[in-house]
Formats: sequence, structure tokens, C-alpha cells
Amino acid sequence: MNALLARLGRRLLGGYSLAFFVFLYLPIGLIVAYSFNGNPINMMIWDGFSLDWYRSLFGLSTSLSENALYVESTDQLLAALRTSLVVALTTTAISTVIGTLTALALARYRFRLQKFYRVLLFMPMLMPDIVLGIALLIFFVGVGLPLGKVSIIIGHCTFLISYVFLIVSARLAGMDTRLEEASADLGASPWITFRRVTLPQILPGVVGGALLAFIISMDDLVITYFIAGVDSTTLPVFIYGMIRRGIKPEINAIATLLLIASLLIAALGLYLRNRKPATSQDDSHG
Repeated sequence: MNALLARLGRRLLGGYSLAFFVFLYLPIGLIVAYSFNGNPINMMIWDGFSLDWYRSLFGLSTSLSENALYVESTDQLLAALRTSLVVALTTTAISTVIGTLTALALARYRFRLQKFYRVLLFMPMLMPDIVLGIALLIFFVGVGLPLGKVSIIIGHCTFLISYVFLIVSARLAGMDTRLEEASADLGASPWITFRRVTLPQILPGVVGGALLAFIISMDDLVITYFIAGVDSTTLPVFIYGMIRRGIKPEINAIATLLLIASLLIAALGLYLRNRKPATSQDDSHG
């Protein structure tokens, strides 16, 4: 009887797991599949395999008629992509540096209102995006800062620093502080200790926080929608503008390219995380 119940439980768990993954990944699979659909009228009716939607995104020649192309300007699409990359790379660099230094400061030093300051760092992650977007818009208008790439970068940093701080703090919590103490006892300066002891230990967390910040910045829509200027449209805002005029086949191609980029970034993160830090030949001269 117990064996029968155990087999039944395993089957139910397996069925639930299968249903969960189908529910989670089937919509993504449909987007990828229909991005190769050659039907220019109804993207839900399969009409043969085609790469025309991808060619049209990059301004290449296609077999589609001019009336079947939905992206009004490939230049606008590429400009939105460039804006997103510039914003994401800049935001990632700033957020990673500030978030890492903040995590180190809160982990290694004790000061008044430390717990209160830590709670404040979690607020941007807990606050609804629409509230944060409206608050940032009011702030930028109030101080007279023009809306554009700078305002987007500042807005993204306000909440991405918290994500980097959280990931690096988790890494610091599992770090053996005796390694730093041994380095100091051997006469190493604080900078040498950080560069050769602390940083290699927390590097997976730093890389993970940077990659997460990059992906979130590239994907953000709600906050960016409020604080982006007329000439600083990011890719998510551009796609949202296309969707408002109807679901179009080229949106599937754009979404598929973003999915591939996210998978490549995740693979890079796993590679860097599993890579062992190289041992410097002049460690003995530190």
C-alpha cells in the first residue's frame, strides 16, 4: 500500500512539474516559432518557414511586399537598441561599483542607523515601478533636469544599486573574514588585501549583480516610460509603441533576439562564475 502511494505521489509530482514547465515555457516557444512564420496577414496561421521578419529588422531585402512590413523605420529600431545598450552598460558600471562598495561598507563597518540604512536600500526593490517612475519624473522636472539618457541612467541606478547590493551582500555573508585578517597580519595594505583576497572571493557575486543589472536595465519599461525623453527611446519603449498599434509579426522576431541575448548573457555569467581566479605570479611581492 505504501509503495502504491509512493508511486502515485511521484506520478502526481511528475505531472505537476510537466504542467508547470509547459505553462511557463510554451508561450516563449510559440513566440520563437511564430517569428519564422511567413504569413504577413495573420501571424497565428502558419504559412511556411521564413526569415523575412529578421531580414526586415536589419533592413535587408525580403520577399515581402512593402505593405507587409510593419516596422516603420529600421533606423528607429536600431537607434532604440543603441540607446538601450548605452543606458544598460553605463547603468551596470555605476550600479556595480556603488552597490559593491555599499555592501562592503555595511559588512565590514559598524555605525549608527546601519539597520535603518540597510532597510532603505531595499525600498527601491519593494516599491511599485509606476510609483517610482512617477516620483522620478516629478523629481527631474522639479530640479530642471531634461529628460533623456541621463535621466534614464539616474533612474535605473536608483533601484539597480539595490539589486547589486543584495547579491554582493549574500556573497560577503558566506566569506571567511579570517583570510582578510591573515593578509593584514602578513603586512599587506588594505588595497592589496582587497585586490588579492576580498575581490576574488566576492567576484562571482559582483559578476552576477552586474549581469542582473544589465538585463533588468535592458528590459525595464514602466520606469523608463516616465523618465525617457522624446529623443531617448529605449528598445522596450519602442516595442511597447509597436504593440499599441497591434500585434505584429516582427515583434516576435524582436522578442526572440532579446531572448537569445539574455541566454548568452546568462551563459557568460555561469562561465565567469565557474572560472577559477588566476593566481598572480607576483603575489609573493605584495
